[in-house]
Amino acid sequence: MLEKIESILKEASEWSAKSAQDVENFRLAFLSKKGKLNQLFDEFKQVPNEKKREFGQELNKLKTQIEEKFSSLQEQGNESGGHSADRPDIFLPEVPDGLGALHPLTLTRRRISEIFARMGFNSEDGPEMETDWYNFTALNFPENHPAREMQDTFFIARGKEQKDDTLLRTHTSNVQIRLMEHQKPPLRSIMIGRVYRNEAISARAHCQFHQAEGLYVDKNVSFRDLKDTLLHFAKEMFGKDTKIRLRPSYFPFTEPSAEIDISCFICKGEGCNICKKTGWVEIGGAGMVDPFVLESSGIDPEEYTGFAFGMGIERIAMLKYDINDIRLFFDNDVRFLSQFKGA
Repeated sequence: MLEKIESILKEASEWSAKSAQDVENFRLAFLSKKGKLNQLFDEFKQVPNEKKREFGQELNKLKTQIEEKFSSLQEQGNESGGHSADRPDIFLPEVPDGLGALHPLTLTRRRISEIFARMGFNSEDGPEMETDWYNFTALNFPENHPAREMQDTFFIARGKEQKDDTLLRTHTSNVQIRLMEHQKPPLRSIMIGRVYRNEAISARAHCQFHQAEGLYVDKNVSFRDLKDTLLHFAKEMFGKDTKIRLRPSYFPFTEPSAEIDISCFICKGEGCNICKKTGWVEIGGAGMVDPFVLESSGIDPEEYTGFAFGMGIERIAMLKYDINDIRLFFDNDVRFLSQFKGA
């Protein structure tokens, strides 16, 4: 019995703790219900009565020394910055210091900018709070166009005349007008930014989103140049096997105008839920810059021509990352955002 007491005392005295788990292991080894100290007390019951006094004194000394050792190990942690309110606890479990993830919209914006930069497009930016002139009138929107109405546009202030109205821009085309006003052709730029429309928020629509618009103005710019530019972008963004088609459409600031479709890269044109069984997915609109828009910006439409295109960045990101709800981009849900680590 005495030999066991001496052995346990030696083991406890030599115990060292470098972490909270080491301290906990000491408690489990010596002070828990199944610990060595408790086992000795169980054995003490079998000691003959004439020896109980001797062994009892030694056993109580051992208990005191082990408890003091346990307190000492805990205090070492406190002195090293343990449970003090103004110091970190070195015995706390390690917290992984992992890198965060870029937002999928940031990843998509960067990729779009990178692709068009390789084609010679420089980046331009402009104000999100705009006047009616730059947002509508200079882009050939008629005065009675539905987009001017309150249900589509967030108006901030009404001026004495309609052109003086202040609003949140509904597209990044306002940057195109400002660019053409202050720079002479040739112009080749991409405009990426946030835009606002007074729409009900749902899985497919939001009152704020992001657009990427491109503008190329020079001598002898043709519709073929527009198509080749969009085809190259589609192949770089969605894969080398991607095809495009341009469907006739109408936009006030381009003539002729077209909707941009890409072949569905999910089903390879066979038809699926993403492309609604058609084999094609719409990504934006494009066309040749209307001569009125060039003229209103101080560019001679007899000497220069140009093309413009626009696409929603959320739309591109939803297709590329197979996201089915636009609201996820704005909810700041860590569970959603953490999926894009390493993307």
